[in-house]
Amino acid sequence: MDHAEKALVTDTTDLIIVGAGGHGREALSVARRAVRAGEADWNILGFVDDGEVDAEPLERLDAPVLGGLATLTAPGSIHGGSPHVIAVGSIEARREIDARIGASAPAAVLVDPTAWIGEDVELAPGVMLYPGSRCTTNVRIGRHTHVNCGVTISHDCRVGDHVSLSPGVLLNGGVVVGNGAFLGSGAIVLPGCNIGEGAIVAAGAVVTSDVRPGLTLVGVPARPAR
Repeated sequence: MDHAEKALVTDTTDLIIVGAGGHGREALSVARRAVRAGEADWNILGFVDDGEVDAEPLERLDAPVLGGLATLTAPGSIHGGSPHVIAVGSIEARREIDARIGASAPAAVLVDPTAWIGEDVELAPGVMLYPGSRCTTNVRIGRHTHVNCGVTISHDCRVGDHVSLSPGVLLNGGVVVGNGAFLGSGAIVLPGCNIGEGAIVAAGAVVTSDVRPGLTLVGVPARPAR
């Protein structure tokens, strides 16, 4: 992550959500809650998705699907170049979509009104902070990283690009999480530990030492999966 890269700062602006599944509907709720709370002024255009879409829940939410990803990226498209978030659970898919969009459209930042952000916190483009999440101080979070409900990121943490922090994750002080890592629900990382790029920490695991890139850990204390 380039820490000089700042989050998109806007007044009233359009917003497109990439991904019309469960994560996309959650992102829609976060964006609408921020508008209702007066903390953002998004004009939420709808979703784009290249896959099959379950129309029923979207109809209940009165949220249109505008088309595929080309709706956002194609030159001359009516919605081309609109700010967006990538609300897709798969880390690999999120990384690929980010690469496909490239510089053709800016990434936005979504922050739920109940998220707590302390001083000296930087959120790179595409970050989403879900309800009840907390970032204390001297925290840096990379591109298109998802910080789910009830996650705590303590002082002096560094979280890379395209990371997924599942509900209830706790990063104690000075933790470093590499690009593309996945931490399952309720995982705890003790102070000063490094989680390598692409590593997976299973739900409920407690990490007590550094984790090599690509390794999968389970249990308390966390150990390599067999």
